[in-house]
Amino acid sequence: HCRNYQSLEIILHLCACTVSGVSSGVAAGPRLNNNQLYKLRYTTEVLLDRARGSREGSTGYRISSDVAVHLVWRGPSSKDDQLIQLAISNVRLEPAAERPEKKNVLHGATTESILGKNKLAALTKPFLVHLKNGKTKAFYSYWAEPATIKNLKRGLVSLLQFQLYSGKVVENDVSGRCTVQYQATQGQVTRTKLLETCKASETGFTTHSKVLGVSKKSSSVTVFRLEDGFIKTAEAEETHTLAVNARRSAATKVTSRQTLVLVGKDAGPPERAGKDVTEVVKSIDDKLAAVGIAAEKVKSKCKGCPSLLEHWQAVQKQLEPASLSKAMAPRSFLALIQSIRKASKDEILKVLKSASKTALPQAVDAVTSSQTPASLDAMLEFLNFTDAKGLVLQERFLYACGFASHPNERMLQALLDINKGKIGSRDIKESVVIIMGALVHKLCLKGSCSLPAVMQAKKLILEGPESTKDEAEVQMYLLALKNCLLPEAIPILTKFAESEVGSYSIIALTALQRYDVGLMTSEVKQTVNRVYHQNLRIYEKNVRAAAADVILSSNPSYMEVKNLLLSIGNLPHEMNKYMLSKIQDILRFEMPASKVIQQAMKDMISHNYNRFAKVGSSSAFSGFMARSADLTSTYSLDILYSGSGIMRSSNMNIYGSSNGAMLHGLQVAIEAQGLESLIAATPDAGEEDLESFAGMSALLFDVQLRPVTFFKGYSDLMSKMFSMTGDPINVVKGLILLTDHSEVIQLQSGLKVSSEFQGGLAIDISGGMEISLWYRESKTSVNNRGALVVAGNVTVDMDFLRAGVEVSFETEASLDFITTVQFSEYPFLVCMQMDKATFPFREFLSKYESTSSGKIVTSRRSRKQLVPGSEFPLHQENSNMCNKVFDSSW
Repeated sequence: HCRNYQSLEIILHLCACTVSGVSSGVAAGPRLNNNQLYKLRYTTEVLLDRARGSREGSTGYRISSDVAVHLVWRGPSSKDDQLIQLAISNVRLEPAAERPEKKNVLHGATTESILGKNKLAALTKPFLVHLKNGKTKAFYSYWAEPATIKNLKRGLVSLLQFQLYSGKVVENDVSGRCTVQYQATQGQVTRTKLLETCKASETGFTTHSKVLGVSKKSSSVTVFRLEDGFIKTAEAEETHTLAVNARRSAATKVTSRQTLVLVGKDAGPPERAGKDVTEVVKSIDDKLAAVGIAAEKVKSKCKGCPSLLEHWQAVQKQLEPASLSKAMAPRSFLALIQSIRKASKDEILKVLKSASKTALPQAVDAVTSSQTPASLDAMLEFLNFTDAKGLVLQERFLYACGFASHPNERMLQALLDINKGKIGSRDIKESVVIIMGALVHKLCLKGSCSLPAVMQAKKLILEGPESTKDEAEVQMYLLALKNCLLPEAIPILTKFAESEVGSYSIIALTALQRYDVGLMTSEVKQTVNRVYHQNLRIYEKNVRAAAADVILSSNPSYMEVKNLLLSIGNLPHEMNKYMLSKIQDILRFEMPASKVIQQAMKDMISHNYNRFAKVGSSSAFSGFMARSADLTSTYSLDILYSGSGIMRSSNMNIYGSSNGAMLHGLQVAIEAQGLESLIAATPDAGEEDLESFAGMSALLFDVQLRPVTFFKGYSDLMSKMFSMTGDPINVVKGLILLTDHSEVIQLQSGLKVSSEFQGGLAIDISGGMEISLWYRESKTSVNNRGALVVAGNVTVDMDFLRAGVEVSFETEASLDFITTVQFSEYPFLVCMQMDKATFPFREFLSKYESTSSGKIVTSRRSRKQLVPGSEFPLHQENSNMCNKVFDSSW
């Protein structure tokens, strides 16, 4: 009778037939027989270790028990509508791996002494599960039971849920709401849970930068073997591996296993009468309730843990300025952040008010980096932005906001409110707006670009450059645009690239260089080419050099490259040498533009001896700092001189790349202008009227910071000349939370794993410039000092039993970049040195197990090595020049 149906009706009819088949004859999931008691043995274990394993084996524990299962009630319309009772008994706790008595935290203990009488009674109290077509519809237990106990019961229930046909389906269980793939064969079903799809109530956070971030690989497979419509065996294995992207050997692995084995059958209680599940449950025990299938949050209580103030007092010494170059400083900083994240506003304020004057800036770093509502409230109450004397602490707060691993709208709103209020220091006013740009960028990256505070900040920053005539304010807004990297800022930056004010052009051009090449439209490229070739006006050399960098890094066309090559020979003396060095560096380092440059150089007009034999001291050089399977670190040093021999600009960059992601780790740019009068030299064309100035600008971990001025104006220069000690000026100093990954992994067994990966950096970057008229010599220096600690911790805490593993590594390093110029004759002698001191590298592996009674067992292993120092290679010409400089100075 179906023959005359349309095709759609046939499909619908077949579906209806299939469903009715499932509801009557063919089982959809496990089916229990009436009046039968199923006796099963259940084991669940969790193992924690370093990802590649370790000599002493994993830490963790095993819970095993007997389980009695029987049918309580079956729905009248479907055999697959079942209410089942489960009763756990004979519970045993033991270490997951064999270990000697001394290393066994459970030695001599009974299950009752570890669990406690009440928890053991709750675990062994029978509970009910409502299964319909193989899916858990409800889990019935007691609200008063501890969350840990209910979660363990939910873990057992997860092994009763499966379907007998292949396909993909969305299911609810203890892990949350997950997509599950079933593969069914005769007598066997394999369930693969796609863990990346699981939606759970507890969410964590992670660092926005992939280079500094953490990667996770997870799998969950359960194999059911069936006999007479029910489980003969169920074996589940779930693994989670977490690794630091920049060093994948710093990785932890969590392995969770569950086994359910049918050991026998007995006569069971008869089926209960009742028209529906609710009525039957109430008749058994009216205190039984549907308490939810997904896991409950477990609040871990810390017994005997110090208060935040006590913790601060214990680590304060390690956070004094004199200790910041040691790895103990960032390690203490990371531990302090963990304590602050659990603390109230009042507890945090006590720490800030009790800290010594010298340790207080580091306390501000830690409190701001904690990024909790209480820590932000405490900082806003503690700092007084109307007071210009508080500049150091205010700037440390702002920089910590800029480096925030997972900022929220509230943090940005706080900066907007500060900006609207009275600010005592002009430097702080600038930093507030510049850092706002960094927060806008991070919030937009995670899809929060349309939040009210973000929209407000975007409007302020985008309209800012045109809203004022004050040079410092325009620069402030342009630096904020450089941080926020909004596509809608490109036309504004393009306009300012052609500005008559050199500092505006430099910021706009260096900002454009940070954008994705795909956003560099023909209009942007035409503007940048106009600047380089000076089609509309004369530009300063460093502006033209910045324009050349944008052209060469933005997928240049053949004609763009050919015109650049043709310009060499017609540029100011030192710029010829700089451009030549830049082209050679791109070819030697095989950068993206190298292919089109090689193509253009086949033309003998572009590539001839007259162009490519220019003398001078300016240079551009790139090299590798470190190369490993996980991370490639590169550096570049570009230095441009004026025709008189005084440095015009110096630019040092360090980049890190991992798995296709890029991080601009560091940029230190030193600019100097208008110094020719010091040595009675003639300025280059277009630079005759420049005010004497020298300053330094730093970009750290993709965040542009407020530039620092060494001197501005001739009178300031002269006063500094005679008081110059050669001591470097600090550009950035403090503690930075680089890596910040926190999540709760809900295992199918009902156990929870807390995962915390943090990386802390204590950093001190300073720079200086000395000029000796007597020796006709200048020296610029950039000094970088740092101590880094990265620690990854995974813990299973059941409040009566705890196990954990921590992998960590640490190092203390320094990197100095010194440029010495002797300008007593031309061509002047220039020596660049980039030195890395010998530094230690240490790795640690710690494991710990503890019981609620306070018994604890720990093990710790470490490996140390010294990495020899080196002078990074620059071009041969530089080596020859350094020999001459040091020979003459000797």
